[in-house]
Amino acid sequence: MENIASYIDHTILKPDTNIDQVKKVCEEAREYKFASVCVNPYYVKAVKDFLEGSDVKVTSVIGFPLGCTMKEVKAFETKMAVMAGADELDMVINIAALKNKSYDVVLEDIQAVVEASEGMTVKVIIETCLLTDEEKVKACELSVEAGADFVKTSTGFSTGGATEEDVRLMKETVGDRAKVKASGGIRDYSKAVQLVFAGAERLGASASVAIVTEKEADGEGY
Repeated sequence: MENIASYIDHTILKPDTNIDQVKKVCEEAREYKFASVCVNPYYVKAVKDFLEGSDVKVTSVIGFPLGCTMKEVKAFETKMAVMAGADELDMVINIAALKNKSYDVVLEDIQAVVEASEGMTVKVIIETCLLTDEEKVKACELSVEAGADFVKTSTGFSTGGATEEDVRLMKETVGDRAKVKASGGIRDYSKAVQLVFAGAERLGASASVAIVTEKEADGEGY
């Protein structure tokens, strides 16, 4: 598959990540022309500086990784990330509210981030490994209603990552109204291509270099 790098958000989200590791990821993103570098809010400003002059975007996570902070907190976190230089926001839904069928809470939670994003791309992480198929569909529908640009499978920090089945279900649900990002457990070129053919238009991975060079990834990661 040509240009697989353009699908990838090169991701480094572990809590013990240091600045040298972040700089290396940015250098790799420049070299391979990944879509974005995805980091925790603390590193957004540094990534913006490291990527200056390139076409690589900066992605910040919001309410990560559990999603159960209040909507006002997520909105404030979003505003601060945008001020620091974030081009895209990957937010985690309030999974507990979805489980409780408190759909108004879930909708308002997503809307708060969309409104605070100042027109930046918003991707909504629904954490598929914790949901039934019915809940996955509902989460996607609420994301579209709230004005999100993407629905995303996973944080990569829970009990499972992206699957072809979930990507297909999510794409069937959102259609042309939103895009799908697959993330979590994408460790090689073969799986990346399978997820793209299943309907993913963006991939989140820390094994990005291994994916684009079609080599085996070292260790474990996002």
